[in-house]
Parts: sequence; structure tokens; C-alpha cells
Amino acid sequence: MKYLLVIAVVGFVLWLMFGRGRRPDAPPRPRRGAARAPGPVEMISCAHCGVHLPADEAVADAGGRRFCSEAHRLAGPR
Repeated sequence: MKYLLVIAVVGFVLWLMFGRGRRPDAPPRPRRGAARAPGPVEMISCAHCGVHLPADEAVADAGGRRFCSEAHRLAGPR
């Protein structure tokens, strides 16, 4: 009887650790405080060198052309 009780307790503990409510095909749940990934960002090319960069990081001139840096804005378009 003693061994049956030990086997039952060990089985219950293993069930709690590994088998309770886990599905292998389910994606992991996001944490409550975790920030969500940003959505797609518009990519533009620099008017001087042509490198692609996010639109929110670009530097614009008075004509509305966008550049990758202040130095390329001062150099002007090609």
C-alpha cells in the first residue's frame, strides 16, 4: 500500500510538471508587460546615395526630398 501511494504522488507531480494543459502546437503566450512589435514601416531611399532607410529616420530638405543624414542633405541630390 505504501508503494502505491508513492507511485500515485510521483505520477501526480509529473502530471503537474509536464502534462497539465500543455499543447505542443500552441504558440507561447505573450507576457502581460511585454511590448508588441511595431507594424511595418515605410522605407525610402536617400536622394543622394540611394541607401534605403525607415521614413521616420530620414532628414528632409525644403523641397521634400529625403536623405539618410544631415551631410547628404547639405550635399544635395545627385
